[in-house]
Amino acid sequence: MTGAETLVLLIQIWGAIGAVVALGFLTVGLGQIDEDARGAVTFRPLLVPGILVLWPLVLWRWWVLATGRDQWPLRHAPPRRSHRTVALIMAVLIPLTLLTAFSIRQDWPADIAPVQLEEGAPQ
Repeated sequence: MTGAETLVLLIQIWGAIGAVVALGFLTVGLGQIDEDARGAVTFRPLLVPGILVLWPLVLWRWWVLATGRDQWPLRHAPPRRSHRTVALIMAVLIPLTLLTAFSIRQDWPADIAPVQLEEGAPQ
């Protein structure tokens, strides 16, 4: 089996597991964790592509919300704590990346003479 065949097989397995999770979550799980979604079936097919790709995250969130382990007030605390650090890192890395790119860019080859295009010539 080649690398490409293995990759396709892994993607097919991932998609099959995602399809099973989507079927279970959209028929049973969504109504359990979101009372506003009970009886609302029109939007559920729109969730299928996302569940096919993100099924491990869907299973984890389903388990957290179904068991009551979700801490609503602390939901966004970890990302907010890291904003300052990420902003400082980006403030250093972006100019550093640009300076590095400008300093190592290639110059025009010296042995090729520029050619002036004729007036009216198709470009």
